[in-house]
Amino acid sequence: MRLAYVTETFPPEVNGVALTVARTVRHLRERGHFVDLIRPRQPTDGEAAASRTEWLTRGWPIPMYPDLRFGYARAGALRERYRQSRVDLVHIATPGPLGIEALRAARAANLPTSSDFRTNFHLYSRHYRLGALASMVLGGLRWFHNRTERTFVPTRAGARELEDSGFEHLAVVGRGVDTTRFDPSRRSAEWRTRWGATDDAPVLLSVGRVAAEKNIALALRAYDALRQHQPAARMVVVGDGPLRASLELEHPTVRFVGAQHGDALAACYASADLFVFPSLTETFGNVTLEALASGLPVVAFDTAAAGEHVVHGRSGLLLPPGDEAGFIDAVGALASEPERLPAMGRSAVATARRVRWDDVLSRFEAELQDTVDGHQAQLATDPVVA
Repeated sequence: MRLAYVTETFPPEVNGVALTVARTVRHLRERGHFVDLIRPRQPTDGEAAASRTEWLTRGWPIPMYPDLRFGYARAGALRERYRQSRVDLVHIATPGPLGIEALRAARAANLPTSSDFRTNFHLYSRHYRLGALASMVLGGLRWFHNRTERTFVPTRAGARELEDSGFEHLAVVGRGVDTTRFDPSRRSAEWRTRWGATDDAPVLLSVGRVAAEKNIALALRAYDALRQHQPAARMVVVGDGPLRASLELEHPTVRFVGAQHGDALAACYASADLFVFPSLTETFGNVTLEALASGLPVVAFDTAAAGEHVVHGRSGLLLPPGDEAGFIDAVGALASEPERLPAMGRSAVATARRVRWDDVLSRFEAELQDTVDGHQAQLATDPVVA
């Protein structure tokens, strides 16, 4: 296949979408497919010129997220790029301004399209006092995705919710995890010493963007409640974001260590004892699988990746979405029963090792090929207009 792959986020930006996109593009290229990556120019790109396999469009910082970019290119220019690259399909990873123009260009060129539903933007709005716009945002997402031949979603539950909201042509492909990098063997006494953690006290871990939509305030409340009974307990927050500075001031006993990457991130996971993830806005949440692979029991709401992969009572504890009191109690219960954690950690690792990126990306590749084949078959049966 010859693909145009359109995304508005890509490394070195650090978020689940960017990292998954990079892995997917690499997989497709290694499988012998031509992939023309179309994305916004980032400050780190300097004056790098476009190449045959990558086109850098204009890009600007996203309001409230200045470390991320959105891009834009005219539909006519994108259509010409498709023609030059002789693409068979246009895949759009993000539904921003660049993605919308990419879809317009593909439809004008009568090319098949596919898209990813990766972010619940309509749920984000309520965390920024824009809840009244949630239905409008959801309608915009539905309009966009229903104009592609196939929309990929990461969980079966997510697909059902979207179908109930009028989304069509959905395909579930899941996510994977790198179990070579994320492994309990990465546990480090040095990291625990940095955190001021003792061997007989639990370390809670949160990984993700330090922002309102991640509901991190609930994780911190759970930690505060735990320390009433276990003052030696520690909490580590990995990640950056708009709330970090204020939360550091409000919670001086919490270790905010900023964004971590590679082996350092893997060591953070493995050196903790319990992963706390109270987000209710995830379409998936790659960090959940990374925590499981690292041997951490997970406390989370029964949604997204946790709902798909955490077995309640075996590899973690799941709470009904929105049950904040239950979440706080669950964190306290597990952290106060350290004898339960090793067996749950082993179950977590076993779960993660069944979710292989190669399998996930092979399904994705097959779905793309099926989209191309279906489009070509439709063209063959369409009546010719004289």
